[in-house]
Amino acid sequence: MPNCQETLKELELFLDSELPNARIEEIMVHLTGCTDCQGAFEFHAELRAIVRAKAKRDHLPDGFTDRLLACFEPQTDPD
Repeated sequence: MPNCQETLKELELFLDSELPNARIEEIMVHLTGCTDCQGAFEFHAELRAIVRAKAKRDHLPDGFTDRLLACFEPQTDPD
């Protein structure tokens, strides 16, 4: 069973259905029992829905998609 850190790390892949079925089931079980991860899941799922709906209605400025994707990239510690 995944822990919170593993679940949050794979949340985007989970939302995109890009994980093996067994892993998806494990994450679903974790989400059922963990309100913190469930809240993160709901936030990301709703954010995706809002962006998707907005993108269908409005013209996106140049570079918007790149800036949006950069928001979801893991942050690295400057050494």
